[in-house]
Formats: sequence, structure tokens, C-alpha cells
Amino acid sequence: MTNIEKSNKGFIYNREPGFASVAAALVGNFTITILKTIGFVVSGSSSLFSEAVHSFADTSNQALLMVGIVKSRRAPDESSSYGYGLERFFWALISACGVFFIGAGVTVYHGVHTLLNPEELVFRPEVFMILIISFVVEFITFYIAFRELWSNKGGNETIREMLESGDPTVIAVVYEDGVALLGVIVATFAIGLSQITGSPVWDATGSIIIGALLAWVAMTLILKNKRFLVEKSIPEDVREQIIEILSADPMIERVYDFKSSVVELGKYRAKCEVEVNGTALFRELSNGEMLKDDYDTIKGDYQEFVRYIVDYTDRVPRVIGTRIDELEARIQKEIPSVRHIDIEIN
Repeated sequence: MTNIEKSNKGFIYNREPGFASVAAALVGNFTITILKTIGFVVSGSSSLFSEAVHSFADTSNQALLMVGIVKSRRAPDESSSYGYGLERFFWALISACGVFFIGAGVTVYHGVHTLLNPEELVFRPEVFMILIISFVVEFITFYIAFRELWSNKGGNETIREMLESGDPTVIAVVYEDGVALLGVIVATFAIGLSQITGSPVWDATGSIIIGALLAWVAMTLILKNKRFLVEKSIPEDVREQIIEILSADPMIERVYDFKSSVVELGKYRAKCEVEVNGTALFRELSNGEMLKDDYDTIKGDYQEFVRYIVDYTDRVPRVIGTRIDELEARIQKEIPSVRHIDIEIN
């Protein structure tokens, strides 16, 4: 069974990378968007308005991430022979842009507007209850995404390395919900200080800080996804493993002009040129005693010799082609992440 199977009822997801994290975050953020909007309406808090916009932006962005997951699983066709794996990165990039323009832009604008045009705030205990519920929900969705990221880490990767090389959709949820947790804390302190001091400045400042956090996470995600969309090369250890397999074959003299790219999450395409070892090729063609038998057959017969040369020349590309096919199959068997491998003869 593949990650996605198509049935009469549509697509069935079975442990699709990022699906659980994005689905949990989508439901969670939609719920708290409603709660925060209600809190803003009853209190007029600028920080709570920013949090409502923040959660709305996250909900919209996670919907875009879900679109990316679905589209990235389409099978290769005539329009895209290597498949649609990069769709995941494209929609994650659009999602990050949404965080920047909708989340950060609107939030900062509202905070500055409140600073310039302060209004009296209405403080109600329900507001803090909404913030507590929001913190709990954000923490749960953050935990689900971080757990998935952690479970997919390889070897002794640090958290920083996981955030560099992990699934962009899961990383987006980790960053967005991590900043959302900070945003709830900032909003709680800002509203509390405004209530204690009676000044709306603290509340407006909290809104601006939340907007700045959103801008930071948006730029971080934009840069991460941009790297995948501009033909990012495969990891160095995978590259070295491919070259090692090729160099170990007696018929391969040298490997050069190695090029590679990411075709989807954790799947790579590689292309290189090889120089054939003439001695090893001759041994393959001579096939033990067969060459001596051929010599005995054609000795002294020029026409038979010509026919032999033609046949021998015809065997050369077939022997090389068969060995290249065997090497490509071996590489894909030993390194399943290499989805496409093209070896050319110099």
C-alpha cells in the first residue's frame, strides 16, 4: 500500500508525511480563531485582535499546506515526468507569504493604529480564559508537529538540523504554532499590563510584538522553501554513496559531472557521466575462452574476420548498456531515496 491510494471515494491517506500535523493544526487554529474573535469583540483588545488575525492566518495557511500535500502526491504524467513533489514546497511558500502579508501586516498595522488612536478597553475575565484555552490548543498542535519532526530525524541530528532538512509542511506548523504560543504569552502580559495601568499602550505594543514575530517566522519559512524550489542538490552523504557504488565497479574508470536535485520530499534525482575502463570492458567482451574460439574460427578468413568485427562492435554498446542498467538498479535498491538516476557514457 502506498502513502496515498486512490479509491472510488477519492484519496485515502495512510501515514502521509505532514498530514496529521497539518490536519490537527487546521482544526485547532480554526477553533481558537473563533474564540479569539469573540474575545476581541467583547473587550476591544488590540492584542487579542492580533491574536485572532494570527490564528486566522494560520488556519488559512494550513489549508494551503493541505492543498500542497494533496497535489504533491499526483503520479508522474506527460506534463511532469518527474512527478509533482515540488508542489509541496510551492504551497508551503505561498502559505509563508500569507503569514507575512495577512498575519504580520494586519497585526502591525492595527497595533500602530491603536497607539495613534487609543480607545478605552473593556476588561472581562472571559478574555483570559480564552487565552488559556488558546495556549492549550496551540501547545497540543505544536506537540503533534514537533513529535512528527522528531520521529523522522536521522541519526544524531540536532533540533537545528531537523528544522533545516525536515518536511517543510511539518516545519511550517512547528514554527507557526511555536510563535503562536509566544503570541498568546505576549497578549496575556500586554492585556494584563493595560488592565493594571489603565493604559492601552501596552496592549497596542503587544500587538506590534506579535506582528514582528509573525514577520520573522514568515521570512524564515519563505527562505526555507525557496531553497527547494531552486533545484536544491541532494545531501552530500547520498551523493558520496552513489559515487562509491559506481567507482567500486571494475568497468567504471571515473565518475564526473555529477548533478542532482530534489524532486519531492526525501526523493532525489541524480545524473552523472562515467568513463569506461577499457581493460574491464575487454574482459567482459572476451568472455573467457570465447575469444580464442573466435580466433580459431576466423583465422585466415578475411570475410569472416570482417563479420566478426561488426558483431564485436555491436556487442560493445549492449554490454555497456546492460552494466549501466544494473548499476542504476543497484543504486535505487541500496538508496531508495534516489527516485531517478541517469548515468551517461562519456
